Amino acid sequence: MPDTKFPLFAAPPPLTGISFQDDDPLDPSPPAAATGGGAANGGLVLKAQPEFPALGRGASRDKFAVLVDATAPSDVARAPLDLVTVLDVSGSMQGLKLQLVKRAMCFVVDQLGPADRLSVVTFSGLARRVTRLARMSGAGKAAAKLAVESLDVEWTGTNIGDGLRVGADVLSSRRQKNAVAAMILLSDGQDTVVGPYAYTRVLPPALASASAGTNYASLVPPAFAHAAASRAAPIHTFGFGADHDPAAMHAVAAGTGGTFSFVKDEAAVQDAFARCVGGLLSVAVQDARLAVLCLHRGVRVQEVSSGAYGSSVAADGRSATIDAGELYDGERRRFLVLVYVPRARFTEEVTRLVKVTCAYRDAATGQAARAAAPAVVIQRPLELEHMPAPAIEVERERVRLAAAEGIAAAREAADGGQHAGAARILDARLRELERSAPGAAGDDPTCEAIKEELRDLSTRVGDRNEYQQTGRACLLAGMSAHAQQRAAGVEIVTSSPATVGKATAARAYLTPKMEEMVELSRETSRKRRGSSSSQQPSRQDAIKQIKQDLIEL
Repeated sequence: MPDTKFPLFAAPPPLTGISFQDDDPLDPSPPAAATGGGAANGGLVLKAQPEFPALGRGASRDKFAVLVDATAPSDVARAPLDLVTVLDVSGSMQGLKLQLVKRAMCFVVDQLGPADRLSVVTFSGLARRVTRLARMSGAGKAAAKLAVESLDVEWTGTNIGDGLRVGADVLSSRRQKNAVAAMILLSDGQDTVVGPYAYTRVLPPALASASAGTNYASLVPPAFAHAAASRAAPIHTFGFGADHDPAAMHAVAAGTGGTFSFVKDEAAVQDAFARCVGGLLSVAVQDARLAVLCLHRGVRVQEVSSGAYGSSVAADGRSATIDAGELYDGERRRFLVLVYVPRARFTEEVTRLVKVTCAYRDAATGQAARAAAPAVVIQRPLELEHMPAPAIEVERERVRLAAAEGIAAAREAADGGQHAGAARILDARLRELERSAPGAAGDDPTCEAIKEELRDLSTRVGDRNEYQQTGRACLLAGMSAHAQQRAAGVEIVTSSPATVGKATAARAYLTPKMEEMVELSRETSRKRRGSSSSQQPSRQDAIKQIKQDLIEL
């Protein structure tokens, strides 16, 4: 189709030396105001809580836990988004799979505003940019939908790395940049360049686990590496169907600060996209950096449990930092800081442990801001008759971390062929969670979601075939969600009698905006099914209608 008529289309680029500098100028209008309330003073709320409220004066304690809790403001103006979607169009995507992805992409286009920009990249054996990074005005949306509806499969392999390189070039070459940027990668197959099914290394399906020589890190564009000082954007990955390579998709997400989601039930791909986009369209806080400063001269930071978020402890233990990155509207981050508490002086009635502050940037305005929690203080009675129960919030974080460690250990055992051992690990962590104070209460949504997750994973790792089909991907999706403290997801229809026909997902970490977007996706699907009895337009009719809409715009 001539570029003069449909300017969003772009010819396939060369493999190297790509420089796209044709992105649309940014929308000059200010961000739309949000409705509703928000966190205190409209900013990030920071809390810090000790494990125990008191410690005897004559006692010292190693690894005394302090819970640091940061919550982004709610219902605030959002920042505009630059989004690049990198879609697999290899031969295995033919038929219903590609149609479902097209439908999901059109839903995403509908949710973007005129200040947001979108570029579509596809890949099979090679990658090409299908649309330039264009604002989603009326004309931009119509042209993007036309491009999506026009996609077809190509029978030339699955080169995930090339798709990511082209997507990275789209973002790296921008002349102007929106405040928020991200990439979405969807693939249903094994990479034929560096993965276990590379053309030069044909392995049987039983070894699709990740061989030791597979260099998945090479799939990540250098500028997007999580360790890079100027990391361009997170890459959120979606393993589509049972035949994708979950190790590759998890590695790309983990290496860039993104999340990995497993979409076994292919019809649920729109909901999976909706959850991710619901977060990206509600980024409230950026570049959040927490600082922990010891107040008492004898207190020292010993360890920081921060998951995927970078942390460091000063050589003298007197301070520590945590890079918490971006937070969505209403999103929460919890970290355990373990400190050494010395014995108190005879006259010391309280010990001031630490002070926690956070420097961050408001995503919508770009303005720098700060938040601080009250100093963490514990009482030091002369004698403590009995040790009080640990704070419920601290215990909740402990059991969450224990569950996450169990999932990672089960994955290692199952990949080593120890399937029964992997199931025992998960069952043991489940029992620990059920015996804990927050788990026994039965009213904590995060704990209940993790219980369900551990039960489901245990059934998927014990059987070798089930592990190959769904277990590994589910474990890696869980590891991604817990490491990032962000809703990734497992969209899968279970065969359990209690859950037949029901899609299960890791509900922990869902923000209100993500839930709203998923519900909108489901409502859209219900309406579509409701009108299915009427005559549905053919693909050609759909493209014709979009072209007409574009001409009118």
